[in-house]
Amino acid sequence: MSDVALASRTGRFVIAAAVLGSGMALLDGTVVNVALVRIGDELSASLADLQWITNGYLLALASLILLGGSLGDRYGRRRIFVVGVAWFTVASAACGLAQSPGQLVVARVLQGVGGALLTPGSLAMIQGSFRHADRGRAIGAWSGLGGVASAVGPFVGGWLVQYASWRWAFLVNVPLGAATVWVALRHVPETRDPMADHRFDVAGAVLATLSLGTVTLALIQHESLGLSGSLLVGGLGVSLGVAFVVVEHRSSHPMVPPALFRSRQFSAANAMTLLVYAALGAVFFFLTLQLQTVLGYGPLQAGLATLPITVLMLLLAARGGELASRIGPRLPMTVGPVVCGVGTLLLAGVGAGSSYWTGVLPGVTVFGLGLTLLVAPLTATVLAAAPDRYAGVASGVNNAVARAGSLLAVAALPAVVGLTGAAYAVPQAFSEGYRMAMLLCAGLLALGGLVSWLLIRNPAREPAAVAGREAALEAGGTPDGAVLPQLSPERDVTSAARAGTRPTAPAGWSCAGSEGCPGTGVAEPAPARDA
Repeated sequence: MSDVALASRTGRFVIAAAVLGSGMALLDGTVVNVALVRIGDELSASLADLQWITNGYLLALASLILLGGSLGDRYGRRRIFVVGVAWFTVASAACGLAQSPGQLVVARVLQGVGGALLTPGSLAMIQGSFRHADRGRAIGAWSGLGGVASAVGPFVGGWLVQYASWRWAFLVNVPLGAATVWVALRHVPETRDPMADHRFDVAGAVLATLSLGTVTLALIQHESLGLSGSLLVGGLGVSLGVAFVVVEHRSSHPMVPPALFRSRQFSAANAMTLLVYAALGAVFFFLTLQLQTVLGYGPLQAGLATLPITVLMLLLAARGGELASRIGPRLPMTVGPVVCGVGTLLLAGVGAGSSYWTGVLPGVTVFGLGLTLLVAPLTATVLAAAPDRYAGVASGVNNAVARAGSLLAVAALPAVVGLTGAAYAVPQAFSEGYRMAMLLCAGLLALGGLVSWLLIRNPAREPAAVAGREAALEAGGTPDGAVLPQLSPERDVTSAARAGTRPTAPAGWSCAGSEGCPGTGVAEPAPARDA
């Protein structure tokens, strides 16, 4: 079904389930960072152990997120989401009960598997459940509320670690996971690709997992691998990626239909995601270190410094999605990165002696305003550029691109600006590298805005064009007219299928939310070909 209204009771529960699930994963990531010191003390963990407690989760998540999105399209987005939440919850309990660093690393890897199943499913459920007119606001509400989890993570984690135990940083997920599963099973409608082939692309799944995992390993372990080792491992990952593309082009039932990338809108939105999320990851990384190393902020104070960004996202993200739904994604996706870039230039001036009110707050405020224009339209544009039947895999692709961009920037920019080894602890040396890094991030954001202006198009909405686009989609096409492979219909997956009629698969555009980082629609009008 694809006819749920945002203001309805079901609509509110769909948003609640999506926010609880993805928020649980976001909360866990920030909480664990706060708990690492106590974990090391209690379990006698080495620095390498602590790195793998963090990186084991990231590696599993990045490796499998594309597979998680594809499984949701095929077997049911709510079903895979619930499996992912349950898996994540059990793994969280195992983390809380771990008695050695090795046990904790294994449990964290299992957590990453659950995160890869639930993360693309949260957005795909929204795309598949809500009617076209409400998708922009729904994804905007999801992105705004989801940001709260990132904001409260350091506070919740700090309180639990200081006054209870680091184990509760993981065990807190158990009641959250149980509540999420209950809401999803009771109130969220099931959606899936009604024409999914019964055969599964095993070769594609294996190659995609190995490629993403190998590239991620090269990025997160670049210091221990060294330059030559990182290039070797990264090159292997790229080679596996090329093999994945070849396999997908030759497969009659590909996990990721290659025709998706023939859509200029889909490819351009993902290219913009790579640039923008590389900048976003680096901005937060460098700003946090600058505040602590140069300005002498404590971890909690550094977290509070960026709180205005979260407040702005909570208050304005849904409105940003609604605006883009009315005027189209091109302008918000152009202006948003540019505004973020202006905020980044303001933050580049933060140095020794800077006041929070005159040095930090203006930059984070402008940066946050840019995000409210950018995040929701970007995510929704990626999802809308693919037919609804591929909402899960589209979400998985966009999540993988966003994570790759962020990891690549955090791994490469320090070396590019001359920050190595002990330079992180020397205020003057770090401050010089920080300014250069922020200027480069501003350039990446401006380039992302330029890509949007040149390549993103607002879909035409004339009735005749709408009818033409519907006909193209009925024939198995993409929003840009590329032909998708026709897959055999799956039984009993939509009300139309149960009634014995062939369901349509419209790819309506809605301009809001992503990422977070990403329904099958039945008899819903689809917009026209890009203008």
